[in-house]
Amino acid sequence: MKICISAESTIDLPKELLEEFDIRVIAYPVIMGDEVYKDGEILPEKMFEFTEKTGVLPRTSAINSYQFGEYFRELLKEYDHIIHFSLGSGISSTCQNAINASNEDEFKGKVDIIDSDSLSTGIALLAMAARDMAKEGKDPKEIVDTINVRKKKNQASFSLESVNYLYKGGRCSALAMIGANLLKLKPAIYVHEGAKMSAGKKYRGPMMKAVMDYVNDTLEMFKTPDLTRVFITYSSAPDNVVAAVEERLKKVGFKTIYKTLAGATISSHCGPHCLGILYINDGQKA
Repeated sequence: MKICISAESTIDLPKELLEEFDIRVIAYPVIMGDEVYKDGEILPEKMFEFTEKTGVLPRTSAINSYQFGEYFRELLKEYDHIIHFSLGSGISSTCQNAINASNEDEFKGKVDIIDSDSLSTGIALLAMAARDMAKEGKDPKEIVDTINVRKKKNQASFSLESVNYLYKGGRCSALAMIGANLLKLKPAIYVHEGAKMSAGKKYRGPMMKAVMDYVNDTLEMFKTPDLTRVFITYSSAPDNVVAAVEERLKKVGFKTIYKTLAGATISSHCGPHCLGILYINDGQKA
């Protein structure tokens, strides 16, 4: 059976990795003024420039059920079965739209939707694990059942330079934004089951110190990583900060460390100088 692993563009993988793992993607639209772009084809830097100039965030809209139907129909010309990973349902209605499309008679028994309960390369970790299983010859049901268990151990988190973009996107109160700015706090944000986001520790100091403190604290809190792979994903970050995080993760023993740039949809909510480490926390103690 030829299984298609699919996701939305919020999987935040570069084309090379999408091709390597044979992951298909349907893109969110990114609307900036009168211009419409596809997520994944516009760099966060351009989006930040737009927000800096206009004071508003780019807009995205959920992918609707009709679009999913067209997308699934095309994929099934090439594949026998689709396992689609959706941006956490607690973040977007897109997941439910994908489920609605998959319930159409023509797709029943051919399309499974997994609510990732995550975002960005947290979704990628699950999709890659599914591709690993598909290569091993596992059937769709076993893959879906296994991933639905593993997603509960998905460690997705980020260190933010500022909460301004969260505030603009309605995910942070004005009081919290003002307080964080006055105290120059750099919070860590953790994604939980249901794609709920909560603040962890709040750090101070230059980006290098804040990020490394966040990384060390996260590795201590989630200390049983699957060492197969880990992501360093960022909206923007100095090379020396990324390199320092990579060296820290090498010491943990991760076999593959991916350094990836977040897409416009995710970056529009976290802002510049946001960096996260993401891994599945269901291995042995590091």
